[in-house]
Amino acid sequence: MQRMRAAILAVGSELLGPDRLESNSLLLVRTLRRYGVDVVRKSVVADVVRDIRRELTALLEDVDLVLVCGGLGPTADDVTREGVARAVGRTLIEDAAQLEVLRAKFAHFRMRMADTNLKQAEVIEGARVLPNPRGSAPGQLLEIPGKAAVFLFPGVTRELKGLMKTELEPWLEERTDGEEVETRVLRVACVGESTLEERILPAYDEFGREAVSVLASAGEIQVRVTAAGYAQERASRLESMTRRLRELIGDSVYSGEPDASLEQAVGGLLTRLGRTVVTAESCTGGLISQRLTAVPGSSSYFLGGVVTYSDQLKRELLGVPREVLEEHGAVSPEVVGWMASGAKKSLQADYALAVSGIAGPEGGTASKPVGLVYVGLAGEGDPEVKELRLPGDRDRVRWMASQWSLDLLRRELLRNDSDPGQVPGRG
Repeated sequence: MQRMRAAILAVGSELLGPDRLESNSLLLVRTLRRYGVDVVRKSVVADVVRDIRRELTALLEDVDLVLVCGGLGPTADDVTREGVARAVGRTLIEDAAQLEVLRAKFAHFRMRMADTNLKQAEVIEGARVLPNPRGSAPGQLLEIPGKAAVFLFPGVTRELKGLMKTELEPWLEERTDGEEVETRVLRVACVGESTLEERILPAYDEFGREAVSVLASAGEIQVRVTAAGYAQERASRLESMTRRLRELIGDSVYSGEPDASLEQAVGGLLTRLGRTVVTAESCTGGLISQRLTAVPGSSSYFLGGVVTYSDQLKRELLGVPREVLEEHGAVSPEVVGWMASGAKKSLQADYALAVSGIAGPEGGTASKPVGLVYVGLAGEGDPEVKELRLPGDRDRVRWMASQWSLDLLRRELLRNDSDPGQVPGRG
């Protein structure tokens, strides 16, 4: 069966400005790829009938399916229906059944339906209304013989997701032969992109370059593997690829869940091992604590933390000796080691994370430049301290410092785990 070609057309003048990114297409592409549909183009146009008509006319000459998002509301700039109708040479017709649905929705919420909402009952001639229980703007499906199918979806993401599930996926399922495309993700912490690339080079030869992709961000890399075919075949191939990649990457993999975070992985390990942690932060200003407590159930393992920006508080709250601060300075491995040990002792936890550094943009020197950060961990034995030279602006340095701190704890927890096959990033 020849693979279907698709395009996505996002409508909204705000999407062409500096304040809002178009993101609905990411959801749509994920679904289309799963059904083996090739997305060959994405477009963004303003809320202008002429522009919508021109762009859609061009797309209809090249693809089998067009997904249009946005511009189905009740206001004057919601002109997607008009633009699509002109592109396909059809008229707009008021749909009596949809009009009653609209009136019933407003009556249910005891709201008056404004006259402007009447346009949401207008349907392109020949199109099928796609019920939208999550909003007042219904979707539409227009199938043009000999050309393409056109879906009209609302731009509100929550409503779009619902229509994708109830309308788009069943439509695709009927028109594909069950050979879907599936992707799995390995999330990797605190490894450079070039270093990771060297590790996974054998996988390119074994599975094909197109089956493995790498997406890097601050302090983290996602390694994605993709397989096509029927369900059992896909599952077997994906399992083989992810197992091999885990072998090549090692324990830098912290999760195989697509939406997992490093703080979730750390929280899972702390919960599993029944251990507790506290923090002592300087340049991160509480970011590590914020990330740890963002995980539901974190109260079972996170006891608290202190933000000690001044030397005085480092001495008074964490017991860092004055002579250590004077000799080495606040940004030093010696001070961070004392901070970690002091926090562990005074806050009575199994582990303590500490961090101090120069996040910038000012404050650096030749010997201690902006981006110099020390992260430390106190557990059993002497504290472990790592020196980092982090690139980027203040926010990036702070974020990466928190990422390295959490990963330092994760690796220590893995070393102390007696059943590593049962925890994220192992086995």
